[in-house]
Amino acid sequence: MAVADPSRLEPGDLEPGELLRRVGLRVTAQRLAVMRAVSDDPHASADAIAERVRGEIGAISGQAVYDALGALTEKGLLRRIQPAGSAARYESRVGDNHHHLICRSCDRVVDVDCAAGETPCLTAIDELGYEIDEAEVIYWGRCPDCVAETTKGTS
Repeated sequence: MAVADPSRLEPGDLEPGELLRRVGLRVTAQRLAVMRAVSDDPHASADAIAERVRGEIGAISGQAVYDALGALTEKGLLRRIQPAGSAARYESRVGDNHHHLICRSCDRVVDVDCAAGETPCLTAIDELGYEIDEAEVIYWGRCPDCVAETTKGTS
């Protein structure tokens, strides 16, 4: 299985067709449309991606979109996140270990760079022999728009 080396294959660095070929996937209209949809709408659900893809190339089954998302994720070209209580979401930012901030009110998801400096809660105590290569952190709160909306309602 040829998996993308994220340090060498950032989606913005190569044409999507070339990215697919480099990881051993056939270049298809469906895969290209899925890659564009995820790039244009990071953190979208599979259903939202399918809707976008249908708008671009016409009829495509939900299963074909799931299959493309699965293959692209398996090969390291997309990243799948699944916040608690939410459908899986997909993004094309795969070259680093970043985290996410999710609004409890509107479900907006934004990228957050890793914490810097002393972060004891993010340093796992590894007494079981695991080789840890990634930490997944999700911050929950309310986005500025939802905070402003709440503030307007109390004024």
